[in-house]
Amino acid sequence: MQVIGSCSFLSMRWGCSRRPVRPLALYTLRRSYAATTNPGNESLKDHFGAIDAKWQARWQQPQHQPSPVKDVKKGKAYILPMFPYPSGNLHLGHLRVYTISDVLARFKQMQGYDVIHPIGWDAFGLPAENAAIERGVSPALWTLQNIASMKKQMKVMGGRWDWDREILTCDPSFYKHTQKLFLLLHERGLAYQAESMVNFDPVDKTVLANEQVDANGCSWRSGAKVQKIMLKQWFLKIKEFQQPLLDDLEVLAKGNKWPERVLTMQKHWLGKSEGAKIRFQLENTDGTRSWPEVEVYTTRIDTLFGAQYLALSTSHPIVTKLAETHKQLHDFVQGARKLPSDSKDGYKLPEIRAKNPLFSAGLVGLENVPEWIPVYTAPYVLDHYGSGAVMGIPGHDTRDNDFRQENTHSPANVKIVVTAEKGASSKQTVDTTSAASKVDTAKPFTNKGYVTEGFGKFSGMASDEASDVIIEALRTNNVFAEKAENWRLRDWLISRQRYWGTPIPIIHCDTCGPVPVPDSDLPIELPALADEYFIGKAGNPLQNIQGWKNTACPKCNAPAERETDTMDTFMDSSWYFMRFLDPANTAAPISSQKADAGLPVDVYVGGVEHAILHLLYARFISKFLATTPLWPSGGGSENRAEPFKQLITQGMVHGKTYSDPSNGRFLRPNEVDFTDSRGPRIKSSGLEPVVSYEKMSKSKYNGVDPGETIATHGADATRAHMLFQAPVSEVLEWNPNSISGIKRWFTRILRLSAGPWIPTTILENGFIPPKDQDTSLLEILKRFHPSDKPADPRSRELTPDESLVQALTPKEVELWLKTQSTIASVTDSYSNTHALNTVVSDLMSLTNRLWDTQSLYNSGSQLSCTLRYLSFTSLLRMLAPIAPAFAEECWERLHEVVARKQVDQVDHPLHAPEPTSEISYVRSIFSFGFPIHDPHIVKLLSPTQTCAVMIDGRLKFTTEIPMPPADLTSEVDEGGEAKRDNKAVVREWIRGVSWGGRRRRIASALTGRVWRGCRWLW
Repeated sequence: MQVIGSCSFLSMRWGCSRRPVRPLALYTLRRSYAATTNPGNESLKDHFGAIDAKWQARWQQPQHQPSPVKDVKKGKAYILPMFPYPSGNLHLGHLRVYTISDVLARFKQMQGYDVIHPIGWDAFGLPAENAAIERGVSPALWTLQNIASMKKQMKVMGGRWDWDREILTCDPSFYKHTQKLFLLLHERGLAYQAESMVNFDPVDKTVLANEQVDANGCSWRSGAKVQKIMLKQWFLKIKEFQQPLLDDLEVLAKGNKWPERVLTMQKHWLGKSEGAKIRFQLENTDGTRSWPEVEVYTTRIDTLFGAQYLALSTSHPIVTKLAETHKQLHDFVQGARKLPSDSKDGYKLPEIRAKNPLFSAGLVGLENVPEWIPVYTAPYVLDHYGSGAVMGIPGHDTRDNDFRQENTHSPANVKIVVTAEKGASSKQTVDTTSAASKVDTAKPFTNKGYVTEGFGKFSGMASDEASDVIIEALRTNNVFAEKAENWRLRDWLISRQRYWGTPIPIIHCDTCGPVPVPDSDLPIELPALADEYFIGKAGNPLQNIQGWKNTACPKCNAPAERETDTMDTFMDSSWYFMRFLDPANTAAPISSQKADAGLPVDVYVGGVEHAILHLLYARFISKFLATTPLWPSGGGSENRAEPFKQLITQGMVHGKTYSDPSNGRFLRPNEVDFTDSRGPRIKSSGLEPVVSYEKMSKSKYNGVDPGETIATHGADATRAHMLFQAPVSEVLEWNPNSISGIKRWFTRILRLSAGPWIPTTILENGFIPPKDQDTSLLEILKRFHPSDKPADPRSRELTPDESLVQALTPKEVELWLKTQSTIASVTDSYSNTHALNTVVSDLMSLTNRLWDTQSLYNSGSQLSCTLRYLSFTSLLRMLAPIAPAFAEECWERLHEVVARKQVDQVDHPLHAPEPTSEISYVRSIFSFGFPIHDPHIVKLLSPTQTCAVMIDGRLKFTTEIPMPPADLTSEVDEGGEAKRDNKAVVREWIRGVSWGGRRRRIASALTGRVWRGCRWLW
């Protein structure tokens, strides 16, 4: 039925008169595969899910494991997707990232690389503990159940993973080494405990790093408003590595290996700036009391003339002291802890003012500069920026201007002291207290420029010059000033007050202080807790488990207590990719030999949402480990201990969303009528809903279960559809209806696998496919070269290779060039651009070309059939990384039809090793490698190239000219005499080769004008 259906389809397309019916013997031959090798094979024609199931089951059998195509010259290829958190269900975002990594891993394996493609589980974290509190089940049990469920889903996806390298971060055999890394950091003085103001999540009852608080001051996970409290916490000194973390971004930028936006985000988070430190004198407004000088860091000291206020952080010592006696200030400070970091709220400190350092230095010409300025406290001032104080320059900083407008209660003008044009007078904005000011206030001038007139010797100076002169003038007059740099990056806060995380291996002794746990006592395991222990409880249960908490000091053996904080889960993900290379090592996180052999990761695939935290921490830990015996080489001098050579950030998957236009409410699918011929309508109102694509979420009712999609359409069709819909780095708008196009394409390939392009006579007499799938065209031609073909008397003397290709017909040349161009394009897309959507489109194009060649089967020769065979097998091999089961099925069907005899030969490459039955299997397609582009044959088959002729910048016509010889140099690479000589060579080549030594007339089809030699004739 399979072959008859295929032939009848072709008959309808080309007409029965052009496609004679095939002999019954051929039908019998092509149906024998279904009858003898797989009784259920007939149903696979249109059921792609059945094809997936068949091959996923077969791959589990040892005799059907593909023999790796390894080339020792290729080396290793470490392809890694960011490992998943075991939430219990995979979503389409998971499917996308793991499809991308699996495709690239399979491609590299087919190229001969020793591929490492592991998978593991980011198993610690708050969601598991919160689920335990809600459901009354231990985090360990909940996590393991979810892992088991997600493993089943991942296997259905059709991915091939190194399951023997699987790791769980909640496994003591893993977090033992996370604790070792902490102790290594502690030994080097890079892990320390300090009391500080921290972000506290009142819902999850734990501390958050600054990076885990959003712009609205809310927790990244619970969404609760974050509170500021003082706690003793553990930090890692990531700032010790801030300069190499910044400098080595250049390594990642080479060859566009990392996306530009990720590099920009990393630079911004590191936040290096260059400026100056100066000090303001503070005193009471009545001059009765002086306060300690306040140090300020600024990147624009050239705008010091425009300082109009000083702002201190809410925890600055001066603010704390004043708050003891001023209730309103105390209440503001307490309330400010709940305000977001970008709040414009402020409080003017009572009876205190600051003196501009320019006056402290006794400089002259400052008539337009206020000597004394007010002092505020504001939540936007960070403790760790400079010394927790900033000078407010409303005329040159947007944030300062917004703050001033919010907090100035009397008319005051904003001073503009630097302008774009030299020699400008000092400008002022309109009164910010007037009604018009909300619209008319001039925007701050934030760029560098020239100091305006009216500021003595500084007037007219460029910003950079003025900065240097101001610093020197202050220092000359014994006022503190110095050039300085500042970083936005803070040390990494890793303490978490929760149970489900890696215990920090520190013991607190009243006599000895914090003492590291001896290496022989690792791992410090979490205590096993009953399910009911977690019901309704928040906070950290480790604080109340005395049997676990109480211990003896390793130094003095006195009673002591374990550290009850656990580590941030980013600590686990900062080094997990190393553990994959040495998962059974019990003595160390990784051996130096395994690290040198496997690192860095060649391709890392994951979401852009991890562009800052995870990637920055992983880079830090890698650079630290390069200073230890664990990875002393750091991947070589050119790698500089970077963990990920290339980064692919896939876009999110958005789902179709329906909302009510009257109120914006998202609609459930059952609230929408899809049967109306006019389009979807809201059942309750009859209105047309607003249709959009949004990030998938339960609240928007637009989630898609990948399991259902795979069950309906098959894993391979789903994978191909997902890759085809959008470039990997862009948002994918999921439309399941368009997957039908992929299925039609697959159906066409499936029909081609029956070999309808081989004439009956050739197939019955014995078609012999080449043993080597990458046999060159010249070798094939030597096998079939006709000896009676007359030479063309008009042609010049041909080389042996040129003579061979004369045997090809134009259609054969066209097909082979199409195949070679597809191989080149697809290889580049897999290797460099990772434009996997164009891979699918290129393969579709080649499929159509092969499909169209079937009409020539009657006149086909052994040579023609061999070329079609190799073109089709090249198509299947290029498709295999994307649709592995489907490609295997088509590969097997093809060779059961056209190479059954060769499959049964034990010494033939198509023969599967170690057959378990009387039936010989076709060797896996993954054992034959990836097609190799042959540029030499392309040049032989394409002796000309298109040349566009332009005159006065306008295209006149195009013509075909011979390809230039490979040794013809370009004049842009030469200089002097060589350039002039090369021009002569090029000119001679154009005259001699293109025109055969004669002037040639070329008529433009558009204008009728004639080009003769090198000039136009009218």
